[in-house]
Amino acid sequence: MVDRLQLKPVHHDATAFPLMTYLIIGLCQCLAMIPGVSRSGATIVSAMLLGADKRSAAEFSFYLAMPTMAGAFGYDLFKNWGQMGGSNWLIVVVGFITSFIAAYIVVKSFLDYVTSHGFALFAWWRIIVGALGLVGLGLFK
Repeated sequence: MVDRLQLKPVHHDATAFPLMTYLIIGLCQCLAMIPGVSRSGATIVSAMLLGADKRSAAEFSFYLAMPTMAGAFGYDLFKNWGQMGGSNWLIVVVGFITSFIAAYIVVKSFLDYVTSHGFALFAWWRIIVGALGLVGLGLFK
């Protein structure tokens, strides 16, 4: 729905939003604690409503995800430190590098897509998959 609004973006750089904008986006991200609310959706929509263009809103959403992912990686590494011997380090390093390259390609493609097409495809995807999930839960409980 936010794609259809005739919003006039005033922020075109995710690293240069006003401090209050960052704070409000962060507060809106808390809505993702509600089951079924997308963290990235909450941050992107709030950023756009606060004057960000589509690309910078999506970029900032990715920036907000980085500390969480780094924390999850660090926690998992700490938890499994005893198993990190010999070839396991090589597996972790190769996995990290491969994931970084794949993420870079996917994020760049995603940002290019939403800049020109918007978020409607992703919204419909969430609705369809969510509905199928609910049907599956209803059938197999």
